[in-house]
Amino acid sequence: MNQMQAGILAPVPENARFISFQLADSISLETTLRAVQAHADGERAVVGIGLTVVEALGQHIPGLTAGPRIDGSLVDIPCQPIALWLWLRGPSRGELLHQERHWVDMLTPCFTRMQSIESFCYDNGRDLTGYEDGTENPEGEEAIAVASVTAPAADALVGSSYLAVQQWLHDFKTFDAMTDAEQDNTFGRHRISNEEFDEAPESAHVKRTEQEAPTPEAHVLRRSMPWSAGNRAGLVFTAFGHSLEAFEVLLTRMSGAHDGIIDGLFAFTKPVNGAYVWCPGMRNGQLDLRALGL
Repeated sequence: MNQMQAGILAPVPENARFISFQLADSISLETTLRAVQAHADGERAVVGIGLTVVEALGQHIPGLTAGPRIDGSLVDIPCQPIALWLWLRGPSRGELLHQERHWVDMLTPCFTRMQSIESFCYDNGRDLTGYEDGTENPEGEEAIAVASVTAPAADALVGSSYLAVQQWLHDFKTFDAMTDAEQDNTFGRHRISNEEFDEAPESAHVKRTEQEAPTPEAHVLRRSMPWSAGNRAGLVFTAFGHSLEAFEVLLTRMSGAHDGIIDGLFAFTKPVNGAYVWCPGMRNGQLDLRALGL
């Protein structure tokens, strides 16, 4: 039976790299994907396939689009499609550097590296603002049900996941200028205790992303990690699901397209890119690429 890539369910690592690629040579695409299939273990390297690759192979992954397009959004939600996505996970920056070198060599010339984001675990899973990330994440069997495709879908899709990934850039000067109360109200939680307010403002992040509020409920599995490059820093937001519908419901609420109320986070942070990819399941120790005709 197909299983999810193990890295999706595992706790976030101490260090990671999020790497995105563009398709450069479709002639060698099938051969290169065969190499990816054999090399990826789904744990140290989680792999995602973008719409560009799916279309180049003449295939169709139900519900997969290039990236977020929120009609009526009151804020800018960038969409930067990618062809191939890697989440390299490891204990040290040096090990990840060598992993990335190996992957880039293997993927050339079929794919060209578009972006590499160095990320890390901060304060036991908190965002760089000091607030805990992914507080309401599902666990165990619930996490599998939320984050992966299950029967009665086509066999080649079982165990796979849909991923929404966005890089958010924080404006720490603006955030630091807020009072403690203003910061807490932005999130709808106390930073120290992580306790949610009984009556948070309607713009609070917990209200905008309340997964039980929509009908049907909009649950996702978050595996976000902080990133930094020089004096720029923020959060690489990742949301895995059995489809992209739940994420789009939440982003619609955050962006103000639902009721005109914008998530308070936009006062100090913003997404600078965003894309959707499909993460195949594992079958007999390898990525299951049957849905791509491989």
